Amino acid sequence: MTISASQEPNTGQPPATDQEPGPASEQASEVQRKFGISVEDYMLPARRQIQMVAPDGTLKPESEQGTEPGHEYPIPGDAELVAAYERLVVGRRVNDQNSALVRQGRMAVYPSSHGQEACQVAAAMCLSDGDWLFPTYRDAVAVMAKGVDPVQAMTIFRGDWHGGYDPHEHKVGIQCTPLTTQLLHAVGVAHAAKLRGEDTVVLAMCGDGATSEGDFHEALNFAAVFHLPVIFFVQNNKYAISVPLSHQSVAPSLAHKAVGYGMAGERVDGNDLVALLAVLDRAVKLAREGSGPLLVEAHTYRMQAHTNADDDTRYRDNAEVSEWKAKDPLSRMDVYLRSRGLLDDDGAARIAERAEAVATQLREGLGEDVPVEPQNLFKYVFSTPTPQLREQSALLADELAREAGAK
Repeated sequence: MTISASQEPNTGQPPATDQEPGPASEQASEVQRKFGISVEDYMLPARRQIQMVAPDGTLKPESEQGTEPGHEYPIPGDAELVAAYERLVVGRRVNDQNSALVRQGRMAVYPSSHGQEACQVAAAMCLSDGDWLFPTYRDAVAVMAKGVDPVQAMTIFRGDWHGGYDPHEHKVGIQCTPLTTQLLHAVGVAHAAKLRGEDTVVLAMCGDGATSEGDFHEALNFAAVFHLPVIFFVQNNKYAISVPLSHQSVAPSLAHKAVGYGMAGERVDGNDLVALLAVLDRAVKLAREGSGPLLVEAHTYRMQAHTNADDDTRYRDNAEVSEWKAKDPLSRMDVYLRSRGLLDDDGAARIAERAEAVATQLREGLGEDVPVEPQNLFKYVFSTPTPQLREQSALLADELAREAGAK
């Protein structure tokens, strides 16, 4: 039954308004004061993805970069661009080197980010020393760019029992295989930092597949409700292993999911390092100023298989891969910097030499035999071992002793 306005029950409460008092109205007022736009226009991503440098390496006219009021991004400084390019070159060399180490049996597995390195570099460079980064298993280049030693960053892929580096020292979460759990860890760190009054921003990385997980919803909702300084950085590389994005979501974009949680979203070309730096730098600034969490979706593509155990030819064709090869972030940035006079052959040679030194470091470091302590299987499970673990430990110790006595 339809109730007309004259038939509505009298509840004794004032009629509802478009914007009721509370946090939402406070946010609307703040957005209008800071950007001169409505809160809806602030939360919704720009109508076109942000792209500053075209695939051919030319700077796009400002009118074609996708910016609009409230979504405006200045070109990063020259020093930041050159430093980012060096990390980009190193990241590509690391990806290729690690793929070779897997084939040689010196690494157990490696999820290559070849083609996605621009996202990795920008994610690390937008953060200050006291800020936290929570990577996925594919974000080793970001871990390195945040300052972790290359060999330590790759230790986990060799099958070692620990993550390889101290997360507290580097403010970098340990890479791990479980999908999306790092977003909850990121939100927890951000909440703790806010309660302590610390000036900390947290950047949590995930892929498009992670947005289909319940942990994604829980992390974003908690961050929004408690107004936490977290940036959720989604690297949309079109596939959750073999499942295409079209089978996961029919939203206009993954960035559009932000508005449902009451946070701002943005789309950016994930192969355009200039645009990535600009968008993420601004996101960190807004989060640090108290604007709450933000969701940034980067459109990118992994050029290689999901891991060395994957056969990507079963779910995508060569034409698609070739199309994205023309959008490569490395060649795009090389052309752009040379056109600006920020890179020449001598500079490129020095950067290539630096990248080769890192590759050599990885070959030598990951080629060393790691001493194995079998009792560590039981030592770090519980602070107080269970009777079953003590029994298993004793059985292993007895077996090892008998083997040693037989030699």
